[in-house]
Amino acid sequence: MTAEGFLEGRRLQMARGVLLQCIMGGYPPARFYGSDDGDLALVAEPSMIHPLPWSDEPRALAICDADELSGESSNLSTRGQLKKVIARYAVRGLVPVVATELEFFVFAPNTDPTQPFRPPVGLDGRREDGQSAFSVSSNNGLRPFFNEVYKCMAALGLPRDTFMHEMGVSQFEINLLHGDPLLLADQTFLFKHLLKEVALKHGLTVVCMAKPLAHTPGSSMHIHQSLVEIATGKNVFNDENGQPTAMFRHFIGGQQAGMADFTALFAPNVNSYQRLCHPYASPNNACWSHDNRAAGLRIPASSPVARRVENRLPGADANPYLAIAASLAAGLHGIEHELEPTEAIQGEFEVPDNLSLPCTLHAALERLKRSQLAKELFGQEFIEGYIASKTMELTSFFDEITPWERRVLAAQA
Repeated sequence: MTAEGFLEGRRLQMARGVLLQCIMGGYPPARFYGSDDGDLALVAEPSMIHPLPWSDEPRALAICDADELSGESSNLSTRGQLKKVIARYAVRGLVPVVATELEFFVFAPNTDPTQPFRPPVGLDGRREDGQSAFSVSSNNGLRPFFNEVYKCMAALGLPRDTFMHEMGVSQFEINLLHGDPLLLADQTFLFKHLLKEVALKHGLTVVCMAKPLAHTPGSSMHIHQSLVEIATGKNVFNDENGQPTAMFRHFIGGQQAGMADFTALFAPNVNSYQRLCHPYASPNNACWSHDNRAAGLRIPASSPVARRVENRLPGADANPYLAIAASLAAGLHGIEHELEPTEAIQGEFEVPDNLSLPCTLHAALERLKRSQLAKELFGQEFIEGYIASKTMELTSFFDEITPWERRVLAAQA
């Protein structure tokens, strides 16, 4: 839209079905988004209108709510779903506090998708070979790129906590400062968009796939969650003595109750399960633990005031609005029904069958299809539309034969 049209308050409308557009560009049958495929109104969030600092020409990006023309939030909007979850907490006098940790890879341009990704050539003329994890000098070869990333983050008002080189080849992680869930979802979305745009300016490719490289750790989007009482500002996961409360237990119990049903929301793509099939540090389970990274739900070591629950299941490819909404909705379900968690696990452990999670997109979609809890929390229209779109993507994947199949199976008798 032109700046003039935007400033005049002209309403921007979009076909309802666009919210269910699959990643290849197609759409499920119209019955999933209203047979008429009528319009939605895109209503800009006033605090989320940003001039784009990396653009050579003056441009701005406005994050919008997708509302029905009658005024209410569309059931198909993931941002709207998150706002509804936050509102349900507010009715109980609570406000969630979240933070996201986003991992990503920086690669050289990949013009042939049949070839593996490669790290870029750094200022020293070399490609990283995997020996830079957690090094203080590991990103020096990409310093011009990261310098612009930092400047653009400041221009967009994206405060960063820590930034580091992760375990993978040319893999990095940013921790965004904790705060309001909707704000953090907006910031996570903006940061991913910023990364890709700035990378293109520097002749690089940023990839937020869950598992872009074989034999290399995948990329997660861990979600840290706590709850604060609106009236007092206190973390309700602690009692007056700094000990865990019943609400803390019930929140974990709800997370455990919802993780298997919601796996397809946390791990939305075929590639998501490549990350989860290597369990250490990418745990495909609903176990919980104190500071054990093999558990899907980890309680990080902290002071009581910072007591929180880390959901380690979502990948970097997850929709931040939907992943945060699903995680918080599960926790609230546990609070409302006073669900008790299992015993905490420590050390090496075997995952009990009742705490294992779907290990393929097909299995996750089948579980979501059967989930009454998902329909209760997100509405039948959203869940059925989401499944329809993701089923199209899965079918598209099965329409292709992979190099592994040709390499390994063609010689079999």
